[in-house]
Amino acid sequence: MNAMAEFLRARRGGIGPAEVGLPTGPGPRRAPGLRREELAALAGVSVDYYTRIEQGRETAPSDAVLDALARALRLSDDEHAHLLGLADRVAGRTPRRRPAPPRPAGPGLLTLLESLRPSPAYVLTEANDVLAANPEGLALMPGLADWPPGRRNSVRYTFLHPAARTLYADWERVARNCVAHLHTAELADPGPTAALVAELTQASPEFAALWARQEVWVKRGGETAFQHPLIGAVTLANQVLTTSGDGQRLLVYQAERGTPEHDALVLLSLAGQDAGAA
Repeated sequence: MNAMAEFLRARRGGIGPAEVGLPTGPGPRRAPGLRREELAALAGVSVDYYTRIEQGRETAPSDAVLDALARALRLSDDEHAHLLGLADRVAGRTPRRRPAPPRPAGPGLLTLLESLRPSPAYVLTEANDVLAANPEGLALMPGLADWPPGRRNSVRYTFLHPAARTLYADWERVARNCVAHLHTAELADPGPTAALVAELTQASPEFAALWARQEVWVKRGGETAFQHPLIGAVTLANQVLTTSGDGQRLLVYQAERGTPEHDALVLLSLAGQDAGAA
């Protein structure tokens, strides 16, 4: 079974008939989610054709078919784009998003990291490798600075660093979000992503289970609640900005001036001065 087929099968299993206006029928179902024939009917394709797609025997469905399947499965825009990208890869077509070659954070981004202080900030790759961080960024994630630069990755930290379990007030939510975003990096940064997924799948059953759910969304911003060993309970807004053409992203945690959260970041900054930027 190819990656596109695995994704479709997982998403089909994650949506019930009642969610798409179908009767559930008498008695329990042998498996959760929609049946193949139900999804095929909703998408307007034959059961045989959809079965061949899901079994990996049809590797080049048209965009019209993929769009119909996306509508039937109620895929989000991020999930729909992911499905199209997987189809390109399976069919051997030029990907709609070309992976950018890895490169270090540029001088402009490094200057920006410094100017954002005391807001913790990071320069990340598509696969969430930490290319650079200001001192507050390192201080916000206890123990990250102890790892060599080549091992610093926010997804690896979430699942493998013991400090992450107590740092995030809702660890399960953070874990689910970062795995869902990592699925988008399969297409944009396939080599590093595949290596990271293989490592975490072997090391963390929780990661393996979340990865198999095939949830997909792009992290753009929101709020994260921390229970930090130095500054205590604090909820910070976060914003993700994508740079042009090189696959790098800027992640910033911030709080309004004059608030207790901003005071906590000032305290964190004093502690982070000894950590040094990556």
